[in-house]
Parts: sequence; C-alpha cells; structure tokens
Amino acid sequence: MPELEERHTRIERSRRNVIKAGVIGASALLTHLSKMKPAAANCGHNGKDVGEGCENCFLKGTTIRTANGDRNVEDLFVGDLLPTVFGGLTPIQWIGRYSLKKSDPTKAWVKEVLPVRVARSALGPDMPHADLYVTKAHALLIDGVLVTAGSLINGTTITLYDARELDELEFFHIKLERHNAIYAEGAPCETLMNVDDNAINFAEYLRHYGPPTTQEVPCAPLLSLNGGRSELKSRFRSAISPWIDRRQKLDIIRDELEERGIALLRQTELVS
Repeated sequence: MPELEERHTRIERSRRNVIKAGVIGASALLTHLSKMKPAAANCGHNGKDVGEGCENCFLKGTTIRTANGDRNVEDLFVGDLLPTVFGGLTPIQWIGRYSLKKSDPTKAWVKEVLPVRVARSALGPDMPHADLYVTKAHALLIDGVLVTAGSLINGTTITLYDARELDELEFFHIKLERHNAIYAEGAPCETLMNVDDNAINFAEYLRHYGPPTTQEVPCAPLLSLNGGRSELKSRFRSAISPWIDRRQKLDIIRDELEERGIALLRQTELVS
C-alpha cells in the first residue's frame, strides 16, 4: 500500500506540474495581448509610478520575535535585540519603511506589488504560527537555503494576497549588521541584505552609515525562479521526475510544499 500511495503521489505531481506549465504559458500570452492595465503604484518617497514592489520586506502587522517576545514590525526600534538563526541575539541596525499607494483607488493593485500570503502551517506544523505576508522577493529559510516567497506560490497555502480592501500597502524590512535570518510569525525569514534608496527613510540610513559601498554576502544559498522561462523549466523537471528525477533543490522544496498544501486543503474539506 505505501508503494501504491507513493506512486500515486508521483503521478499526481507530474500531472499537476504539466497543468501549471500550461497555465504559465497561457498567462504569459494573455498578458502580452491584453491592453487593460490595473492601477499603478506610487512607491516610496520618489513619486514614480512603478509596476513592481519596492523591496523584499514584511507587510505591516507582521509579528517579529524579539528578545522580549513577539512585536509588530512597525513597533520595532533600532537597537532592539532579535534572535537570529546565525549568530544569536543581534541588534537592529536600521528599519526600512516602504509605502505603496494606488494611482487609482477604483482599480485593483498591479499584480507585481501584491505580497505573498504564507498560510499558517504552510511550511510545517504551526510554521508559520499565523498567516505571514511578505513581498515576492523576500526569502524564507527552508532546509538550509533561502527561497523567495514568490517561487513557492502553490494556489493553496501560499498565494498572492489581493489586498482589495487596502488603498495603501505599508512594508518594513529589518537591517542587521550582517545578512541573517530572523523569525516572523515563527518562520525563519531573511533580513535586509542590500539597502536601496526606495525606502521612505533612506536619508536616515545615510546620516548614520553613509552610502552603501559593498554588496553583502547572503547568510545561506539564495534560490529563486526569475521569470516565466525559469519556472517553466522547473515545472518540466518536476513533471518528468516520476521517471527521470532531475529536480533541483528549489523544485523539490516547492513540490513538497505544494503536496503539503493539497493535503491540508483536503483535511479542511473533510472537517467541514
């Protein structure tokens, strides 16, 4: 029986990835052909309309683990001590703030700026312990590697949050002395690696530290699917994996989380 169940799981994985590869291709075509555009977003302090998020960061309201318990990210201060994965308690060096506002409140947000919702227990039992909202480029530490949240979207437990009830999205990111992983809603997530001038309070950083002069080294290997072509290749590797398994680390992590998401959804349906 276990062998039959494993075989069924592998075949379902193949079928699911073939379907999703088709969706990716169709979506790319529709995007190219469509002339309808949702509202742009005004980012940070520079007044420019953009179609992409400003930085990899946490949505307002996210709870961060500190030496004195969990606190909302917007209530943290420079100098607060945070437990880290690599290095014990570390003080906050700087907190970047980002604000996105709709150029037209009657329209939906552009898809590119929407945060990712990582549902409770999406990564494991009670991890995160509450829904976690991060930007797509923000990486989570999983199995010893950093994986961008946008690469893990599965349609069940990890999805885009449409934020339809909000006219403004407020984001925060935490800079430590070195790139590290902290705990947001109980899940290990990266800190800010490289500072840029899109932050509303970038001038504050300049006053204290001067302009950034070097690129930081990530605290763990960073994995990401960069665009439709890389995702199509990833889906193809997963689709043929029941027969020829050439999946890379990110493919395996995504497949496992997708399968976990499907199992959690089925459990919820049975209970209801």
